[in-house]
Amino acid sequence: MARTDGDSWDLASSVGATATMVAAQRALSHREELIDDPHAEPLVRAVGVDFFTRMLDGDLRFEDVDPRFTARLAAESMAVRTRWFDQMFLDAAASGVRQAVILAAGLDARGFRLPWPDGTVVYEVDQPEVIEFKKSTLAGLGATPTATHRTVAIDLREDWPKALRDSGFDPSQPTAWSAEGLLIYLPGDAQDRLFDLITELSAPGSSLATEQVDDVESFVDTRSKELTDRMKDLGSDIEMSSLVYGGERNDVVRYLTDRGWAVTASPAREAHAANGFEFPEDGLMAAFGDLSYIRATLGS
Repeated sequence: MARTDGDSWDLASSVGATATMVAAQRALSHREELIDDPHAEPLVRAVGVDFFTRMLDGDLRFEDVDPRFTARLAAESMAVRTRWFDQMFLDAAASGVRQAVILAAGLDARGFRLPWPDGTVVYEVDQPEVIEFKKSTLAGLGATPTATHRTVAIDLREDWPKALRDSGFDPSQPTAWSAEGLLIYLPGDAQDRLFDLITELSAPGSSLATEQVDDVESFVDTRSKELTDRMKDLGSDIEMSSLVYGGERNDVVRYLTDRGWAVTASPAREAHAANGFEFPEDGLMAAFGDLSYIRATLGS
């Protein structure tokens, strides 16, 4: 089903299912001891999507989707991504930042697994159904936050800055922001609005981590459709072509730079190499060849 302006989802449907897919890859990465995320697998299993449960149980092989892909390659790719965002938060905390905001948090468990300094407040923003599911599931698992943890149950298309402030957020203090795996699910104008609001809410010294995909159309091309069809044959309901927004959008590096952020970008191939991994040049990962990991710091 194609996206609409007022659509909603849970963690088993639409955009929410992609968050569960990412968490399943984090679970594989944790198993390979590439990252530390013990909460990923129980969260995915609690969602209960058969496709992802079979993936974790080994009943579904990545090679069944693409003969050139493996569970290890999936784990390495997710380790690169997870480490990038983890490191931004850790570096910001080391510099004295004590306020973090995870936008479109999905099954992100950084508020429960990163070694936050005393006095840190971590805010998670996502749709109410997503927030409630994760809160109740983590509580049932006996998971304990490693910082003061506050959830903000609101759609990013609504007035989330007000909801964030109402939850105690202080825009006069530097903040570490993440917008992970989010931009392709926003229209171009919504992407601009998101960065404008983050800038308005950020004091000097704030940090931001996100990604840029130069060609969103790669998620809807013939190769992507072939892979989607193979995944459907194996039981997946995810169809990326109906979830992402194509069309023109502003370059992330340029847009943030123009608004006072000092920006660095690490192309996916370079990020893999920096982590000691080889980037797969064809097959399932080829669509991510033009992805860059973005990190920015707001000046005075």
